[in-house]
Amino acid sequence: MLFNSFHFAVFFPIIVLLYFTLPYRFRWLLLLVGSCYFYMVFVPAYIFIVLFTIFVGYFSGIAIQNSVGRRRKFFLVINIVANIFVLCFFKYYGFINDTITCFMGLFSVENPLPGLSITLPIGLSFYTFQSLSYTIDVYRGRQPAERHLGLFALYIMFFPQLVAGPIERSQNLLVQFREKHDFNYKRVTDGLKLMGWGFFKKLVIADNLAVMVNAVYNDVGAATDTALIIATIGFAYQIYCDFSGYSDIAIGAAQILGVRLMKNFAQPYFSSSLDEFWKRWHISLSTWFRDYLYFPLGGNRVSFLKWVRNILIVFLVSGLWHGANWTFLIWGAIHGISFILFAVTDKVLDSFIKSGTNGVQFAFLHKIIGTFFTVMVVFFSWIFFRAQTVEEGWYIFLRCTKFIILMIRDPVVLLRNIGGIPRQAIVAFLAVLVLEIVEIFQRKISIREWLS
Repeated sequence: MLFNSFHFAVFFPIIVLLYFTLPYRFRWLLLLVGSCYFYMVFVPAYIFIVLFTIFVGYFSGIAIQNSVGRRRKFFLVINIVANIFVLCFFKYYGFINDTITCFMGLFSVENPLPGLSITLPIGLSFYTFQSLSYTIDVYRGRQPAERHLGLFALYIMFFPQLVAGPIERSQNLLVQFREKHDFNYKRVTDGLKLMGWGFFKKLVIADNLAVMVNAVYNDVGAATDTALIIATIGFAYQIYCDFSGYSDIAIGAAQILGVRLMKNFAQPYFSSSLDEFWKRWHISLSTWFRDYLYFPLGGNRVSFLKWVRNILIVFLVSGLWHGANWTFLIWGAIHGISFILFAVTDKVLDSFIKSGTNGVQFAFLHKIIGTFFTVMVVFFSWIFFRAQTVEEGWYIFLRCTKFIILMIRDPVVLLRNIGGIPRQAIVAFLAVLVLEIVEIFQRKISIREWLS
């Protein structure tokens, strides 16, 4: 079930009404049944994949807590392998199979693996990571194993964040299912306001921009250079408003029920470095990679070369997590290499600023330049995220780069061939202006409190 559907507009009020009407001891069951129904609207049979993840995580957690020595690690490895296998089979089988076919074709050898048409289960990457974080935390002693199977199933399947996050930690979410949440007018209206803001991002901005972006990116050969630039900028805001809008709806819906989900986006396009960008963009995912991949690899407490290795691994895996295509790996590589370059230059510039007599002016200039280059890297990397193939992404990248160089020499060139922008895109860009104004205010005040 999608948030922006009539189905959800009927489903959610019924759940809220029943939730605050039923006795406290039955509310978890209502949410679990509702979450199962919410998920089964997509493909009913795929509920068994979620149930597999639930049972593997539940029994693994108990086995890890009840074991000592190597047996604890054995059960952890079993859990990780089982979850990764399901994720790889449903999400990456086609990608892996095609890659093997291309590689073996170089030696004129036929690939023995059969080609399968597999529909990707909705939310698989999100609830798989949520299950993995739980068992790893149990293994580390940060989370006691959950003995209530129903509550653990609800932790994996809680419908507001089941499909697209935020990726919650067990320490935050499980304990809240045991709390009694009475109806609170302010909390409910605050949740509705956040949902409304999320729907504005999703329906008014993202969906309208998608009309223009799809028209351009589906036929890049026929598009003008101006159209490619505008579509690339449009996609940057489309994907941001799509992801952050969905997160706002999820957080707001959970808040109405009395459940607190973590903030997932914090004005990322105002970042002055890639490090800051990834602290503001998809926060639940970036912190997941930090805690469960980057730190176990050694983090930054290693030699410079090993730190570079760790950064590249994290960003390449992050790229692959977003999609099964070489374009996503290139997107991750661009961010990884740029992250390293930003970190190195920041250290040099910081030492220069501290040693200079005009440190304040240099610091301000550093922030302005850093923000410009961060936005350029992020926006241009989205080209490969959106492109269907590496060749298409590289073609768009070269055309946009050449056009920007030409535009620096002759700014008027931007106004040429600018016609033909669909009405939906104009509405969306006006809405983007509203978005940016609101986000500027949100850096200092709470818009919801101001509206109240």
